[in-house]
Amino acid sequence: MKIQAAVTHELGKEFSIEEVELNAPKANEVLIKVIATGVCHTDAVARDLGLAPFPVVLGHEGSGIVIKVGDAVETIAEGDHVVLSYSSCGHCENCLSAHPSTCQNFNALNFDGEGYDRLHQHDHNVSTFFGQSSFATYAVVNERNVVKVNKDADLALLGPLGCGIQTGSGTVLNKLKPAFGTSIAVYGCGAVGLSAIMAAKIVGCKHIIAIDVHDSRLELAKELGATLTLNGKNVDVVQEIKKATNGGTHYAVETTGVPPVVRQSLHALRPLGTVAIVGVTPEMQFDVHNDIMAEGKAMVGVIEGDAVPHLFIPELVDYYLAGKFPIDKLVKFYDFKDINQAFEDSKTGVTVKPIVMMG
Repeated sequence: MKIQAAVTHELGKEFSIEEVELNAPKANEVLIKVIATGVCHTDAVARDLGLAPFPVVLGHEGSGIVIKVGDAVETIAEGDHVVLSYSSCGHCENCLSAHPSTCQNFNALNFDGEGYDRLHQHDHNVSTFFGQSSFATYAVVNERNVVKVNKDADLALLGPLGCGIQTGSGTVLNKLKPAFGTSIAVYGCGAVGLSAIMAAKIVGCKHIIAIDVHDSRLELAKELGATLTLNGKNVDVVQEIKKATNGGTHYAVETTGVPPVVRQSLHALRPLGTVAIVGVTPEMQFDVHNDIMAEGKAMVGVIEGDAVPHLFIPELVDYYLAGKFPIDKLVKFYDFKDINQAFEDSKTGVTVKPIVMMG
């Protein structure tokens, strides 16, 4: 079928909305009418650094309505409201032990989009991204990527649960699992960091410390549950955290990927503390003895919040409907034709989480 999609033809080029041919779903696939798709930093990285072969249709935080299902699909039906998440194989050791976000085939399934053979234009293949390519009016997706959600929730709002919001909240709820009354610092108050803050409030952390360099984002962090906000341009972050928590936080979530901030997140932990790294971080140096080993600290990498999307995303929707996870305060909606403006506003920080509306 012919669809409209935002095609990226070359490294660093703006999105161009064009007609693309989409194959019918195979036996284990689902055809989705895409309602909306979140703008994620990973899409910008893919566009600007070439994570997937060009030409490509990006987009990996889609939400929509099921139009058709393949003959072998058992868990999804026509008319279901769904969120689209990342691809995983389902049969490697990590998938089978409930850690599909570290699927041994993750990179091939999510970034090497030529193998799907779903999208075509002018007799040439167009790469699929994260197994969904949801910057489009329709998408064909493997059943494993598709998560059924409660129809009582605003479907247009839910796409970012498939990646960014799942990453921040899942890092707290699934990986760190802070006990009631413990302390946590969140470095960077974008969508991922703010989601971590909301999750920390849900589990009852005593100290929830938000660190950023934009006062507007720190204000929002306070509204969403932060008990202390620190502007990294104005204060000694490590000193202020240790003073406020009597020696440092039990946990930290580092979302920025900025080496000096990563180092702060480690130094501001108390002995035996753990920092989860979720930001894309370049090569940097540590004093392993003094920074980590001597005080029994831990630094762990977390992908997609270590979540099983089919279990975790419906939980987040329930928290949202109960008023405990107000993701609507993070977003701004854009028309599909304004997708390049949405990316620019995300880059400059004008909007925390842009969502592109397809209809």
